[in-house]
Amino acid sequence: MNFVEPIRDKEKLDELKALLKKQSARNGFLLNFGVNTGLRISDILPLKVSDVRGKTHLVITEKKTGKAKRFKINQALRAAIQSYIEDMDDDDFLFASEKRPKPITRVRAYQILNGGARKIGLSEIGTHSLRKSFGYHFYQRTRDIATLQMIFNHSHPAITLKYIGITQDLIDKAIEDFSL
Repeated sequence: MNFVEPIRDKEKLDELKALLKKQSARNGFLLNFGVNTGLRISDILPLKVSDVRGKTHLVITEKKTGKAKRFKINQALRAAIQSYIEDMDDDDFLFASEKRPKPITRVRAYQILNGGARKIGLSEIGTHSLRKSFGYHFYQRTRDIATLQMIFNHSHPAITLKYIGITQDLIDKAIEDFSL
């Protein structure tokens, strides 16, 4: 598995949102949903319309940990959900495959995200970039590593900082400013 980075540049994130939305409503919504929830792709793909319709919180059992998770859906995402699911039935998958009556696969999600990212000049982008981007921008806006650590269920703040790329940013800056 390749190491992926968060999308640090908000303008590039917006550019990728626009590109994917132009490809299809599903592709654009995948990115929007992922970066606004910070959930793993394995927890996002199986979601159905009934999981989000009219809800203020998303309640799931995390596939990786087996733990129950309750997550607030922010106002902007609730509006995006409402618009996206308007003509869908409750038993429809949010991220339905066009080829079979199931959600898209993790591989297909990677192809969508990575392909779009490459078109706008981003590299090291994959499905986990959604979760990392959520964390990166949450931290940049709030500087609240303790809450982010709880959201991600990490055991130590240093793990969270490394995970969202802040540790790498600090190392890069230190090396950039250092010379003999």
